[in-house]
Amino acid sequence: MGRSAKDEPAPGLVLVDKPAGWTSHDVVGRMRRLAGTRKVGHAGTLDPMATGLLVIGIGRATKLLTYVVGHDKVYEATIRLGQSTVTDDAEGDVTATADATAVTSPQIADAIAGLTGDIQQVPSAVSAIKIDGQRAYKRVREGEDVELPARPVTVHAFSVLGARREGSFIDLDVRVDVSSGTYVRALARDLGAALQVDGVSVGGHLTSLRRTSVGDLEIKDAHTLDELGALVEAGGEVPRLSLGAAAADILPVHALSEADALALGYGQHLVADADLAYDGPLAALDAAGELVAIVRPENGRLRPEVVFRPANAQA
Repeated sequence: MGRSAKDEPAPGLVLVDKPAGWTSHDVVGRMRRLAGTRKVGHAGTLDPMATGLLVIGIGRATKLLTYVVGHDKVYEATIRLGQSTVTDDAEGDVTATADATAVTSPQIADAIAGLTGDIQQVPSAVSAIKIDGQRAYKRVREGEDVELPARPVTVHAFSVLGARREGSFIDLDVRVDVSSGTYVRALARDLGAALQVDGVSVGGHLTSLRRTSVGDLEIKDAHTLDELGALVEAGGEVPRLSLGAAAADILPVHALSEADALALGYGQHLVADADLAYDGPLAALDAAGELVAIVRPENGRLRPEVVFRPANAQA
């Protein structure tokens, strides 16, 4: 027999500090076992070599994940100048090596400035972008030469936290605040390409990557898989943000009257405030802070996109 609705775990978002060597899919599999449900998803893939914040949705909270993906993200990373790889990170084969010792700090600062703001970025060839229905990384692994078109991204901030000279290489510890869809590996590649010695680019690739925030969700509030496993083994539950708290962290809030909450539960549209200038999704919360629906302004009304508490459900 399948689970009844009463047996399902409480929905919510779980902030996981992903360990190196795990795929995002691996984390989802582990969370399914810990949460006791197959209805688990994630927002924003992290490469196996990367660590840091992975936002996991449990139960109905998986419907919130699409609203998480588009948020800006902050990463801390290490870029090695003087070496290029096929994957633009440390997991790929080395394709070129150069002596970067002559590169100066002012040159690095100038090159970083050129990669800050609204830029056109060519994603890494081993990205998950689909070409004719097939992932780019799969085509690369099969020996194809893959060229992806540039696309607009925004690098809000690109700061050097520290620099070390390692033989002929320069290792830069950096912090980047970027829009969704920005590839930090590509920033490392492009920084190395922009820095030249005797007219030849020194190249660059990513040696470490850690995501520290997704929108207002931060790594300081995340748990490791070991911590979550220990909690469950001790008889506890996986800690999670409730639907209301999660939605309020992800989206602007629209407060509902009791009548409006009931109407939304029936899937009805609401009249929008006359002075509402925002045209994106809103978290419609009742007086108790519970999420009733995600609504979007449209032609002077608020149209429900996803209803989380149908009128026939118990509050």
